[in-house]
Amino acid sequence: MNLRQKIILLATVPLVIAVSAITLWVTYQEHYLSEAEVRTFERSLLDTKKSELKNYIQLALTSIDHIYSNATPDDQIAKAEAKTILNDITFGTDGYFFVYDFDGEGLVHPAQPYRVGLIWWDLEDANGDKVVQNLIRTAREGGGYHRYKWEKPSTGKMADKISYVVALEKWGWMLGTGIYIDDVVDQMQTIEREVSNRRIQTFFLIAGITLAALTIVFVIGIIINLREQKLADLKLKKLTQRIVATQEEERGRVARELHDGISQLLVSVKYALELAKSHASKSSADALPAIEKGSDGLNTAIKEVRRISRDLRPSMLDDLGLSPALKSLANEFSERTGINVAISTVVFRNLLPNDVKTTLFRIAQETLTNIERHADAANVDISLSSSNKGVELKISDDGVGFDLQELETTRNPHRGMGLRNMQERLEYHDGSLKISSGSRGTTIIAHLPRDILRRPDQGDIPPEPADLPDFKSEETSKIKEAI
Repeated sequence: MNLRQKIILLATVPLVIAVSAITLWVTYQEHYLSEAEVRTFERSLLDTKKSELKNYIQLALTSIDHIYSNATPDDQIAKAEAKTILNDITFGTDGYFFVYDFDGEGLVHPAQPYRVGLIWWDLEDANGDKVVQNLIRTAREGGGYHRYKWEKPSTGKMADKISYVVALEKWGWMLGTGIYIDDVVDQMQTIEREVSNRRIQTFFLIAGITLAALTIVFVIGIIINLREQKLADLKLKKLTQRIVATQEEERGRVARELHDGISQLLVSVKYALELAKSHASKSSADALPAIEKGSDGLNTAIKEVRRISRDLRPSMLDDLGLSPALKSLANEFSERTGINVAISTVVFRNLLPNDVKTTLFRIAQETLTNIERHADAANVDISLSSSNKGVELKISDDGVGFDLQELETTRNPHRGMGLRNMQERLEYHDGSLKISSGSRGTTIIAHLPRDILRRPDQGDIPPEPADLPDFKSEETSKIKEAI
């Protein structure tokens, strides 16, 4: 798994977990709230039914009040008249009034007349509830509600029923009426199914939105990935072209150096030796100047070969370090161009890795080449220093300068290639390149962070104790002095 896949995974997995957690939490909350809503609705509906029962009992009491209030406890005529009135009062399909005495004997029951005249004290419903006993007890305790199972007249099946009962103490009666709540139960089950279906729909809706969001993120990620891949391929192609162009440019430079320098010198040496040979056949005295001229040409050719070799890879950089290599580069530059160079450096004593040395040397080399070609400068200052912030190479000249903004906006890929190469070399080490240019000259500052320095115990050569502190003091030299 590459870094890009890890980043995508790191961004996607928390999103999936978060969305899943939110979905589950929303589903749970909706389930909880729906159940609470259903229960609240059920209680509200039952409270309404109970309120109706109270009103029905009040209606029954009102209908026999003129009899009950004027009768004695043993007035059988009044009792019979009251039974007749209560037996005739019905409401709805299954609504009626029932009366039992306190001993459990059935007195009024229009829906089940066979219960009249019999004792039902020990009657139990399907749940084992002693229905008549509990109804009488509730009535004698001041009246109230009782829920039990009872046969529904319209269907002949057992159903849940809620009854409200009161006591007629003077006659020893329990008067009650009730409603069957199986329709309420059916209604609640219907509501619960609707709520459940709504909850499932909500869950799938959230899941669908989540899946769509993840799909969009995934597709966008793929599009970005493909786009970045195309950009990376394009940059790689440009980099390859630049490498090839740089190689060809370097080959052309080396070819020109060989043709314009060594080749001409060797041809000159050849003519000098041929002339010496011709003179030697006539007079040895005439051959000596030609031989000396050929020897001087060979020495010059040797110097040119050494210079080209040093430009390709200076051995002094590997053998003695960065500071001597920079001094040698500055000395050769000053001798070749006549430009005065002042250099100040610090000694790093094996604390700079080889690739960092090469980077700083190549930057100095490229900068001096640009100064020679374009700056028309008389003086150059080179400073290699260190601080708590890192390593800094600063090169300044007093030449004509250049328009930095124009260079940055040019479409010519060959212009500014040297500066881009320097920038890329520094970026490889997390460094930076700062350029300022004007009519009074140009200054280039290459900065590398301090963490590129090797600890003394990481060096290829174990340092002496004196090398463990930061760096030695600055040393300054004029290039035209012997190094």
